[in-house]
Order: sequence, then C-alpha cells, then structure tokens
Amino acid sequence: MVENVIIMGAAGRDFHNFNVYFRDNKRYNVVCFTATQIPDIDGRLYPPEIAGSMYPDGIPIKSDENLMDLIKENNVDLVAFSYSDIPHTEVMHKASQVTAAGADFIIIGAQYTMLESSKKVVSVCAIRTGCGKSQTSRQIVQVLQDAGQKVVSVRHPMPYGDLTRQIVQRFETYEDFEKHACTIEEREEYEPVVDMGAVIYAGVDYGKILRRAEKEADVIVWDGGNNDTPFFKPDVNVVVFDPHRAGHETTFHPGETNMLLADIAVINKVDSADPKDVETLKQTIARHNPNARIVLADSEVTAENGESMAGKRVLVVEDGPTLTHGHMKFGAGVIAAQRYGAAEIVDPRPCLVGSLKGTFETYPGIGKVLPAMGYGDQQVKDLEETINACDCDIVVSATPIDLTRLVNIEKPTLRVVYAYRDNSKPTLGELVKEMMI
Repeated sequence: MVENVIIMGAAGRDFHNFNVYFRDNKRYNVVCFTATQIPDIDGRLYPPEIAGSMYPDGIPIKSDENLMDLIKENNVDLVAFSYSDIPHTEVMHKASQVTAAGADFIIIGAQYTMLESSKKVVSVCAIRTGCGKSQTSRQIVQVLQDAGQKVVSVRHPMPYGDLTRQIVQRFETYEDFEKHACTIEEREEYEPVVDMGAVIYAGVDYGKILRRAEKEADVIVWDGGNNDTPFFKPDVNVVVFDPHRAGHETTFHPGETNMLLADIAVINKVDSADPKDVETLKQTIARHNPNARIVLADSEVTAENGESMAGKRVLVVEDGPTLTHGHMKFGAGVIAAQRYGAAEIVDPRPCLVGSLKGTFETYPGIGKVLPAMGYGDQQVKDLEETINACDCDIVVSATPIDLTRLVNIEKPTLRVVYAYRDNSKPTLGELVKEMMI
C-alpha cells in the first residue's frame, strides 16, 4: 500500500530529505510540505522540474499551523520531521499532534541522507544557530588552501526564491549574488567566502550540487546551516559549540546528534565566555563523545574606529537567524559596543516598521538589538526604515556583510567583524590536516 506523507520543514532539510528519500519512491505519496521558521516560504510549490515524474503538478508547501487538519484531510499515514534548531520538547509537541491526528511520526536517520562523495569532505556543523560555523568553515578552507588543496565550499540550502532557478547555484563573484537575487541571509553566508577567493555552492538538489563541486575540488567543505546534520558523508566532522549557551548541546534537535557524531569539537567564543561554562562544555563533550578531539577557539571581534563608540548612543544590528531561532540575546555588535565604551544601546522596538514588528512578536526574547532581517525586498525596506527611524548617534552593524551595500543608512555606520582564532593546541587546522591529508 502507498503511504501518504507530509514532510515538515523550513525550505532546506525538508527538500533534501524528499530528494534522497521520497522522490521516485513508489512506496510513498508526498501530499505536501509544511513550512515554518522562515518568513513567507509557505504558499509556494515544490516544482515538477525537481519533484520528479511522480509529481507532474509539483508538491504544495503549506503552513504548519494547520498540521493536524492537513493530516486528517489527506489521510496522512506518515509525517517526516525535517527541520532544525528546535528544543527537544517542541519536537515532541509536534510528534504529539501528529500521533493524535492518526499518523506516524519519524525523524530520518542522519547518516541515511548523507550523500557519498568521490572527494574528501570536511563538514562543519553546530549545536545551535549562531555558534560560529561559517567563520570556522572559512578557517578550514584557508588552512586547506594553504596546504595546496583545491577547496570548494558547499552551503546548507537557503532557497527562498524561485526554486526552479535555484536547483544549483555557484558563487564566485559579487555579480553572482545579483544573478541569483540573493537575500541578506544568503549574502551573509556567501560573501565572506567569495571575499577570500573561494567558490561556494548552494541550491536545492544537493546530488547535482555535489557532482558539480567534485569537478573543481580536491576537498569539499560542507558549511552547515542552523544546527542541522551534514548532507554529505564527511571524512572529518567538525562541530561548533557555544559556551554562552552551555546546556543547549543536549536540549536541541539535531544539535545533540551533531555532538554525538563529532570528530572534532570546537568550543568557540572562549574569549568572551565565562570559564566555568567552557569547562562545563568540556565535561559534557567528554561524557557523551569521549573520542571527539576538543579545540578551543576565540571569535575575534574587531571594529575599525571602534573607539568612536565611546560615550555614544548606538543602535546594534546583529545577524538575524542568531537572534531569532538561535535565541541569542546578543552577538558581536553588543560585545563591541561594551568593549569600546558605548554609553547606551538604543532600543529599536519603538521604531519597528512592517514585518519587523512581526519578527519581535514571534521572538519576544530578542530585546534591545535589531536583527538584520532580509528574506525579501519588502523586509529589506522595512529594515532600512526601522534603522533610520531610530534615534541614535551610530549604527553598529555586526552582520557578516557590509550592510550599507544593500541598505541606505542615513546615520554614521560602524562595521563590526568577527573571525575564527585558535585558542589551544593542537589547532583546528593541525587536527584537520592530521585527519585529512
């Protein structure tokens, strides 16, 4: 008998699970995807060009708010949970809704959906959004390039536009960002890699992406998203931990899975964390995965002309996903503002415009910093108007990109950047080379 299936996701892991597990599988009939976490990704269609011959009309993508009704209306037998950075308790709340509506609930095994490569693969994952995966993966790219390897980075998917045009995306120049109509969130991940002279891929169909990347690489670096597990089977699995959120490594899905699969465990942000939290993480990793090699690292925060913040009222703009589903209350911008003696961090909430109001309603714990939300043109406009409406002396931009390229900021703007820095021996690069080369 054919089983009717719903895949729960957020325009990433869900599409990958469909492509490698459900597509062309006559045992299953996928009636829809459900979407959450990312604004405005429901109401679309997973197009027939990607969905395969079994789905000539494509597959609808619906909001997960009506999950139980969707199960009952479509006689659904099975619901596959396929998104990341979710508290364990919330995963089970979803499971309870599914089973109460009469369907089975599954989480597909991490290794079952990992594609095998003909080239060496280093994966970089994390236990939460905002731990520092991207700066860690760039460090590994640099180490391998310096060792004479041809390295290509592949980023976890962020296909928020026309899926038929995002099947395989390759970024080598800034013109490629315009060609693919990248959102702020996408550019934050891709621009720093291009700036270091490397190539980065992303898209929807990671089987096709892998084959393309293999043609120009000796080593592929998987740059994970959220706290998801790798899409490619790694030769070395690097997992990044955040001592500012010690304890989350055992309470969020699938971050705990990543901890258990880690070959190298990087405890990041040691320079700004409480040493007791760093020690707690060491003990937790050693208890749950005693074979993992532990590396300590700093997230080095720098700001050109940072001293100009002294005594000033500053509006801090931080990386969006870190503050939203990453549940962080601060990032590099706040650290820089405190370090350089800002008099006040201005609260953006009285000035919020349009969709930014909804962001703070959905994530009330954000507090007195502004997430750089930009999942579409209107949201970028809302961000611009919110920034310009705030009464401040300086805008402190701590996103991974130069925000002034995309947003017209009418106030003096100071950019804060952060980068990986080793804090222990052996270094991350030494361990990766030991395991890889």
